[in-house]
Amino acid sequence: MRIITVSRQFGSGGRELGKRLADLLGWDYYDREIIRALADENGLHPDYVRQVLSTHGWGHYQLTYRHSFQQALSRGNSAGTELLLRQREILEEIAEAGNDCIIVGRDADVILHDANPFRVFVCADIQSRLARCVRYESRRPEAEQLSEKEILRNIRRIDRSRRHTREVLTGKAAWDGSSFDLTVNASNWNIKTLAEAVADFSGRWFEQHE
Repeated sequence: MRIITVSRQFGSGGRELGKRLADLLGWDYYDREIIRALADENGLHPDYVRQVLSTHGWGHYQLTYRHSFQQALSRGNSAGTELLLRQREILEEIAEAGNDCIIVGRDADVILHDANPFRVFVCADIQSRLARCVRYESRRPEAEQLSEKEILRNIRRIDRSRRHTREVLTGKAAWDGSSFDLTVNASNWNIKTLAEAVADFSGRWFEQHE
């Protein structure tokens, strides 16, 4: 079994990169599928599950990754805690299934550390990220579209939340290079071309680690 995890800055193109990698390699792909599984199990709307997971985080558990889960179990069963712990179980079930796969986000690189995944981090400059988010917003109904100022505020808020979660789970600076096997700056790259390069690099990495 081979696993590639894709961590990313918001708006960097990491999700698209992960999907294209899965298509290129013919591997299973997990991203929003995990959210839908959690929603279906609990009879909840996927948007609610996504919101709970993104805002709850591990902010209340100021310990390292392994102790954080134990602490969560001992502090009661809030909706957010239950979803976080079930998300962890789903990730572990995916790994135990033994199929080659790509997992985007969900801190899968930390949770599945023992499975020795190829860990990719995708970043980009703020102008590229803003432009990508603006293109995404343009597909939404005009009345629901966010302004560039609102988008920028969202980028900073989500980055801040992700940084905090990483620091709690790993005990390291959020984007410490030693936490990843490959860091990719997606600014000014065609994601399809970039996915081909990452696929090639990952193949060489797995050869070295088998």
